[in-house]
Amino acid sequence: MSDWERASTARVLPPARPRKLAKVPFVELADGRVQGVVSSGSDIGRVYVSSVAAGTYEFACSTNNNRPCGGARGMFCKHILALLNEAVLQYGAERVARYLRVEPDELTAQAISQTMSATRPSQGDNTAAASVFSQFLRHLAYLEFGPSTAPVPELQWFPPTRTVV
Repeated sequence: MSDWERASTARVLPPARPRKLAKVPFVELADGRVQGVVSSGSDIGRVYVSSVAAGTYEFACSTNNNRPCGGARGMFCKHILALLNEAVLQYGAERVARYLRVEPDELTAQAISQTMSATRPSQGDNTAAASVFSQFLRHLAYLEFGPSTAPVPELQWFPPTRTVV
């Protein structure tokens, strides 16, 4: 067993490539889905909560106040495509494809979404939207903390930034 497996902290993997947070401020691979929050292109006060399920590719997209996305009618909308693009930037195409259980011809966000679209995925219910949006808001709350060297109880699960020998 390696040292990190015995530690009480988890490894934090750096992003595959840096990404801009304005369009997709939150993306994660969790609960059997690629899920996250995508900013609206037309209204600064609106965001979309989007997700794609692993294996079935069932997708959901709605606004932060549970109104269905007008573009997600039997196919991936632009919010889901943006979410997949950012997931590939954050985690790498190989990890996203493996997580979604998709085998594209090449490892790009476009190839991943095209391979899933070819299976004619169905539009699912958006029951996870509230929890995904809640997680996003919790992450935003951490930005309000001022710089401090004192421990923050909510962040104790983060690994230390330096190693103590």
